[in-house]
Order: sequence, then structure tokens, then C-alpha cells
Amino acid sequence: MTAAGVRIGLDVGGTKTAGIALDEYGATRATVRIGTEWGADGVIAGVLEAVMALRAELPPLTAVESIGIGIPGLVDAESGRVLHAVNLGVQSLDVADRVALATGAPCFVENDVKAAALGAASLRESREPLAYLNLGTGVAAGLIVEGRIWRGARGTAGEIGHLVVDPAGRVCGCGQRGCIETLCGGGALARAWGADAEFPVTDMLDAADAGDAAASALREDLFRGVAAAVRALVLAADVETVVIGGGLSALADRIVPGIRARQQEEAASSAFLRSLRLDERIEMLPADSPVAAIGAALLGSAPAETVARHEEITHG
Repeated sequence: MTAAGVRIGLDVGGTKTAGIALDEYGATRATVRIGTEWGADGVIAGVLEAVMALRAELPPLTAVESIGIGIPGLVDAESGRVLHAVNLGVQSLDVADRVALATGAPCFVENDVKAAALGAASLRESREPLAYLNLGTGVAAGLIVEGRIWRGARGTAGEIGHLVVDPAGRVCGCGQRGCIETLCGGGALARAWGADAEFPVTDMLDAADAGDAAASALREDLFRGVAAAVRALVLAADVETVVIGGGLSALADRIVPGIRARQQEEAASSAFLRSLRLDERIEMLPADSPVAAIGAALLGSAPAETVARHEEITHG
């Protein structure tokens, strides 16, 4: 007898791939964490290794209903192709076709932040509009409206990191000056701080606590950038909640009070901003929460409205 089926979700990161298998009730049946390999063939090999590792943790004959993959880069969710995933050494890769052909399971592919937004929404009972703000090396957001990923006309909905808030600010990697990402992106903060530290943002916060003027200025930039991102997401999409995750979420106890204080300071002179209660709309994910893998597993569900790529396997 075939065991009840599972949906597999993979979060393919620059160094690690996290995987999860969810049953029909959304309960976790298996997890895995492996290193991410470099290049197109390496990415596919790593995905298949993670799928095999998850299957090995499941009861025999457990059916894999679908495989969902969250991956950085520009993703065409309909074709399952990823472009310009520079942190993975990938220029163009038909992920869904290759994984479906190798596994025989329907495969869905989505940008990792959008997948994380879907995962974050699934952990809440409310179906109110939600934004997931990822504070990592870069800054980006995913939007969930009526339980579905909102991609926009050309798939760029949520690219909040490249909204200019300080035209005289630091140059961004996108070519603009003063983007939100230059204020609160981990990579931008590390470059601006310039210290040779294993965890440069933590080092910068430590120095700010010790009274270092340059570090204190960068810390204020961090607070200002996150506050601007939350404000923009609420004003643009009227989301009820902005869930903050990503690598910097591990520093929640050190940054959330400052973010809220900045929001309250900006609202002090604006009745309009006070009416939005922005400081009450942010929530922090626990560090290492597997929301991207969870969201990837849910890509095959009806609310995700994602097209599957399921290649028929023939045997000669």
C-alpha cells in the first residue's frame, strides 16, 4: 500500500540548501540541510541530493506529490526557469524541467523571497494581505494577497530594496544612489563599516553600543532603511502585517526597538503616519525559520497559482 503523499520544498541558498517534506495536513515529516553546489549542473545535483535525502527519511512507498524550489535570481514561474542567479553561478537554468524529468514529480519554481512570503503567510491564521521583508545580504520583499503570491505585471513586485530614499546617499549595486538596500542591506552595511570581522553587522552594532560615532551612524541608517521599507510596503500595498526575516532577523532583539523608535519619531510630526500605526505592523520571524522551504512546498497547492512542469518519463 502506498503511504500518504508529501509535498517537498527546497530553499536553495548561496551556501546551503534547506529541504522539508509536508504531509497533506501541513505537518513536517522530514527535513534536510546540505551544502549548495556551484553552477547549473551543481544546483541540479544538489536539488536531487536533497530530494533523495528527504525520501530516505520518509516511510517506504511515500508518494511525492510535488517538488517546489525557492531559488535566488529572476524566476519565470510559468516556465520554471531561473536567470541571473549570480550567487549560484547560474545564468540560465531550466530548473523545473530538469528536476521533473529526473524525479517524475511535478516541479514548481519561485524566487526564494516570494516563496518565503508564502511560507510566512501559511504560518498565520489570518488571510489579510501580508508582506515578507527579507533583510539579508540584500533587501527584497514578497507580497501575499488573498493567500496568493502577488508578482505584479513583470514579476518585480516587492523589489523594495531598490526604491531610492536618499538621492545623495551611497551608490547601490543596481546603479542608483541611496536605495533602501544601501541603508539596511547586510552587504552594504558590511562594506560601509569596512572592519575585518566574521560578522560585520554584529561588529558594527557592538561598536555602536560602545559609542563609536561611525558605527552609530550606520546603525541609524539600518533603522531608517527598515522603517522606510515598511512604510513603502504599507503605503503601496496596504498590507496589514510586514513580517521581517532573513539573516538580520537573528539580531531582532538589537534592531527591532530601534526600528520602532524610528517609526514613532517619523510619525510624531505626521498625523497621517500616526494613523497607519506602522510600528504595530511589523513582526519578526524566529532566526532560522524555514519559511522559504515551507513556501516552496506549498507552490503546488491551489492558492499558489503556479504552473507545474511535469515531464513524462519514457523508458526505451
